Amino acid sequence: MSYTIMPGDHAPILEDLLGTDGITYSLNDLKLKSFTVIFFSCNHCPYVTGSDELTREVANKYARDVNFVAINSNSKNTYEEDSYEHMVKRMEEYNFPWLYLYDVSQQVARDYGALKTPHFYLFDNNWKLIYTGRATDNPRNTNERKTNDLEVAIEAAISGKNVSIPITNPIGCNIKWDGKPAHWMPAEACDLI
Repeated sequence: MSYTIMPGDHAPILEDLLGTDGITYSLNDLKLKSFTVIFFSCNHCPYVTGSDELTREVANKYARDVNFVAINSNSKNTYEEDSYEHMVKRMEEYNFPWLYLYDVSQQVARDYGALKTPHFYLFDNNWKLIYTGRATDNPRNTNERKTNDLEVAIEAAISGKNVSIPITNPIGCNIKWDGKPAHWMPAEACDLI
């Protein structure tokens, strides 16, 4: 078994994740459209903050067919800025067009095998994974990107075609696991692995 779920796998169960809207969500509560993007995010990572507006563009462009759900699995004990309170403030400030859920136990990140922030998973309406990896080849500075891998995958899926490249390597920061010292992977070095 690989560390991260792979195309063809079904979405692992997620339960009782508190959203920034104050509502608790499970997988069955998500507004499943033809497709759903679940992506692992956070409040501070420069690869997340650098690509949020590109993600917003894609989410808005495909809003009719694709539901977007962000999950923050980073430990607030490891990186305080990733606390639920900071998630709420961030959503209030930026009004992103997706649900933003807090995986306080970090179990969802383990079950999905989230490798980075951001890490994207595109599911069909049967919760079967059809794409996993990055949104773009340059999430820290999207003005210099050469690809928009997530949009290409969504476009293929909506068109009824197979995703030609169903796996890419996510680029970003490691998940900040509880119990790891905050200095073990500073933001400046988070793309070295």
